[in-house]
Order: sequence, then structure tokens, then C-alpha cells
Amino acid sequence: MSILDRYIGRAVLGGTLLVMLVLVGLNLFFGFVNQVNDIGKGSFGLSEAIQYALLTLPRRTYEMFSMAALLGSLLGLGQMASHSELVVMRAAGVSLFKIIRAVLQAGVILVVIASLLGEVVAPPMEQKAQHLRALTLDQRITFQGDQGFWARDGHSFINIREILPGNRIQNIRIYEFDAQHRLRSSTYAETATYKDDRWLLNDIHKSEIDVDGVETQSFAHAEWASLLSADLLSVVIVKPEILSVWDLASFIRYQRDNGLESAPYELAFWSKVTLPLSSLVMVLLSIPFVFGSLRDSGASQRMFVGIMIGIAFYLINKTLNHLSLVYGIDPLLSATLPSIVFLAVGAWAISRIR
Repeated sequence: MSILDRYIGRAVLGGTLLVMLVLVGLNLFFGFVNQVNDIGKGSFGLSEAIQYALLTLPRRTYEMFSMAALLGSLLGLGQMASHSELVVMRAAGVSLFKIIRAVLQAGVILVVIASLLGEVVAPPMEQKAQHLRALTLDQRITFQGDQGFWARDGHSFINIREILPGNRIQNIRIYEFDAQHRLRSSTYAETATYKDDRWLLNDIHKSEIDVDGVETQSFAHAEWASLLSADLLSVVIVKPEILSVWDLASFIRYQRDNGLESAPYELAFWSKVTLPLSSLVMVLLSIPFVFGSLRDSGASQRMFVGIMIGIAFYLINKTLNHLSLVYGIDPLLSATLPSIVFLAVGAWAISRIR
């Protein structure tokens, strides 16, 4: 990498970092404000609200990456354009292709950082955030640790080792006590699925305890009347959008093997896989604005245009995602089409640079 490449790269990375700090700071502030209304519910207090906001920081940063890449590139390259550095580079014989290559090299670094954030850091941190919120807001979930979740439902205590997406739980133990707090039965189920406002247990082993001893029974399936709804348990489940690519692929395989709906998870999978493309497209889109009609414009005007482009990309992306789920559009097409369209527009605009 040449000195020129490093210089341009530092401008892009520095601008992106600055924009990211502003965007994430604002997002974090409003995220904290949203939690203020819940302070005082259960054991959820000010410290829990702050912890929750900080634990969701990696996810918020990841979600802002494409917008930050666009605005940061505009800011960094715009500063160079304002000082006529880009004009001097062109006059010195540096081709537009070399400048674009240097910008995209910085974009690749941003993509690597975003991928690590989205695949390694954000999922476990987000899960911890949801666990913290669930445990402190709802007193029915009494404990969460290495042995899974403990919840109380009337005179029953429930241990759930694993909560999975799609209204499914795994490795469930139900301990029923009488009014004198004596254990009356112990039930173990391999899995359970929430459907039609009720739980269906699978592969069940139940032991009933009375004065005569212990009687054990086994069932393939049985309904479970519990006040614990899937909505309650869903607060401790990481949303599909924040699961890692590997977890999404595994879950999609499970859904398909069992004839279950997998479209939302396929869409989340392809959205994450195509993130590098969308981030690079956002970086590329900054090029026409620093060489084209906005070359001599102020930073505020360039940033305004960048924000409009970012909002347009976001709205088109979200609209296609919803249409994909409603009308059965291929998730890969839905995830990639906005990036392809904006890439084509960016390439056309760059081709017009003289």
C-alpha cells in the first residue's frame, strides 16, 4: 500500500469513526431514554437501564455501519476536496481509478470491522442485554445462569436450558409443589413448541411422587398449560437480525428439515452475508460527490445529500424486506437488489466524472 493509499484511507477511516461516534452516541442516548419509562418496574433501575444501553452498543454500532461508511467517506474525502488535495492528486497524474482503489481499500477495512462486530461481539452482548432486561422486569423469570432459566408459574418451578427462535424451548424440567411446598411431580421434556396459545411438550418423562412412592410415565407428546407465554420468553431471545451467520444457517437448516417457516431467517441470513457489498457500495457512492457537482460545496451540503441517500437506501431495503416476507420474493434477491441498484447508480455517476 502506497503513501497515497494510506493517506486517503486515513481520511476515510477517520471520517467514518467521527460519524460513527455521533450516530451511535445519539442512538445510544435515545435507546437509554426509551428504557427510562421502565425504571421502577420489577427490579429494573437506573443502573440496569445504563447496563442495557451499553450492552446493546455493539448491535447499535453494527446497524449504523452502512450509513456511517457513506457519511464518513463523504466527510473525509470532502475535507480533502475542500483543500484541493484531490485536484492536486489528479493534476499530478494520479488516476481516478487509483483514488477509487484507495477508498475501497479503506472500505474493506470497515467491512472487516463490521463483520467482526456483527458476528463475534454483538450476538452475545445483545443476548446478555435481553437477559438482563427480562430478569429485572418480569419477576416470573427468577434466575438465569449456567443451568438455564428458572421461572415460577404458580406452584410450579420451571427450568429451561435453552430458548430457541421460532417459539421453541429445549431441555425443560417442571417441578410441581403442593401448598405445603412438597414436591409432587417432576417432568422432563426434550423440546416444547408454542402454538395456538399453548405449549406442546415432546419426548416427556414424568415422575409423580406420593406417600406410596414414585410412579414414572413416558409420553411422546402432551399439552402444557402454563402462564409462561412465548411473548414472555421472546424477550430473552436474540432477534434473527442479530444472530451470527452460522447460527442463522443452522436454524434455517432445522426449520427446513422440520417443514417449518424459515423465510425471516433466510432474509436475515442474506442481509448479513451481503453486508460487505452494501457497505462498499456506500463508500463508493461518496466518490461522485467529491469530484462532481458538489465538489466545491460545503461539508453540510455534502452531509445532507449523504443522509438523504442513506435514508433512501434504508427505506428501499426495509420495503423490499417486508415485500419479500409478504409476497414470497426470494430473500437473496430482496437482500441484494438495493445494493445492486445503488452500485449501478454509483458506477454511472463515476463514469461521468471528467
